[in-house]
Amino acid sequence: MAETALRVALLGAESTGKTALSLALGQALNDCGIACAVVPEYLREWCEREARTPLPEEQSAIAQEQARRVIAAARDAALVLADTTPLMTAVYSDLLFQDTRLYADAARHQQGYALTLLTGLDLPWVADGLQRDGPQVREPVDARLRQALSKHHLPYQVVYGTGERRLQNALLPLTRLPRLPGRERLLERIASLRDEQVLNRPWRCEHCSDGACEHKLFSGLLPRGP
Repeated sequence: MAETALRVALLGAESTGKTALSLALGQALNDCGIACAVVPEYLREWCEREARTPLPEEQSAIAQEQARRVIAAARDAALVLADTTPLMTAVYSDLLFQDTRLYADAARHQQGYALTLLTGLDLPWVADGLQRDGPQVREPVDARLRQALSKHHLPYQVVYGTGERRLQNALLPLTRLPRLPGRERLLERIASLRDEQVLNRPWRCEHCSDGACEHKLFSGLLPRGP
């Protein structure tokens, strides 16, 4: 069966809310009648099963399994949300083991995504067992992600905000996907999430949360003076 699903990737440094956001997005999309499958992060499952973090030689298999699960999910859903992709594995292999060999395959896989969302560093770091290396790695991971995406000409959009606002800022780019079913219902859902302050702040342009223009979005989220 040929794959027809739209793929959306959530990437980001640790403790930037990828998993919570992927689940909230999946719920919001399904509530709008858009058949959405959320593919969890395989690394989390692996670490819980093995009770340790991976060795350098185990990274490639973890990346391949993540990709396999995304591809499998795309056969049965209109839209697939991937809570991380092999590109994250490649970044950590680079940062922790000085191994850059996973980037090429990861970039090829990433080209199959209609949208890549990069979670911003505006959330506080929270410990989470084996999967947390510490707040000091967040900026290096974020920098390597941006570098890899830019090097391979992979567009991305950065998501900032907390709670419902972060969800709204992730949903808005989805409405611009050309083959997205149920766009009108999704726009109604976004409108329902807005409080009065956000409702009066228009979505200014289609670039307001991508890597080249994210400062506009970030400054728009800062509290305004009286």
